[in-house]
Amino acid sequence: MSNSDLQNLLYAIVQAVHNFGAVAVVGGGLGGLILKDAVARKKLAWLALAGWVTQAASGATFGAVTVHFSHKFPDIGDIAWTALYIKMACAAAGFVLLAIYLFWGANWPEGKRNAVWVASTVFAFTALSAAAVLRWYS
Repeated sequence: MSNSDLQNLLYAIVQAVHNFGAVAVVGGGLGGLILKDAVARKKLAWLALAGWVTQAASGATFGAVTVHFSHKFPDIGDIAWTALYIKMACAAAGFVLLAIYLFWGANWPEGKRNAVWVASTVFAFTALSAAAVLRWYS
């Protein structure tokens, strides 16, 4: 297997993992918006939290694969960098929001719990939209 084939295989594997993380953050957020059961929401929060971790780890792995094979970070333009920063900010905010919700949100009023799910879903859709921009401008 050539280095190019290996690099493409690694990118494909990382992309698959990244996609599962995206499904978890979007599905978890939408599920939390729809379902009002506290037990179900807690499970969805853990799912979405794991999705954000997966998104961050696989995103970093994309860069690591590039650095390993090219010995430098990807050469991307300002629009792509902006999209990447937006994705990173959404991942960090989504992670922190859901972690706070999991550890302290059980006694919050319903309105505040609902707001968490709205915000989580907005972060997920924003990150996925930024991913499309990043992919197009990379």
